[in-house]
Amino acid sequence: MNDHKGMTLIVKTITRISVWLIILYGIYIILHGHLSPGGGFAGGVIIALAFLNYLLAYGRKETENWINIRLLHDMESASAILFLIVGVLGIALAGSFLANWLSKGEMFRLLSAGTIPILNIIIGIKVCAGLFFVVWTLAIFHIEEAD
Repeated sequence: MNDHKGMTLIVKTITRISVWLIILYGIYIILHGHLSPGGGFAGGVIIALAFLNYLLAYGRKETENWINIRLLHDMESASAILFLIVGVLGIALAGSFLANWLSKGEMFRLLSAGTIPILNIIIGIKVCAGLFFVVWTLAIFHIEEAD
């Protein structure tokens, strides 16, 4: 790691600690979205902000070493297909697009919402990767100021 790239040692140290807590919180929001406020979109935004935090603290090169950009891109692409698969399974198994085809389980339990938690996870991946790629693209192709 090149200590001259990115921000100060204090910012890097705080980021190294806090980024995992932010990711964990985003995962919590995604997994509990059917029981409390939150869900795939909110959790995906939180995780994308954790990646942005790392990018701002360490710079592009170190972020490329930390995050497998190719894998994140593949996950973003696959999440759209997975969403459609869950929707088509709703047609095949329950009669309409995105219809619940899983057992609803017991009320107020983690596994109590049928396909909604699955969709929250898929949407979380899609939103996280999509938002991060917007920032990543802006970081790579920054616009220079005109004189």
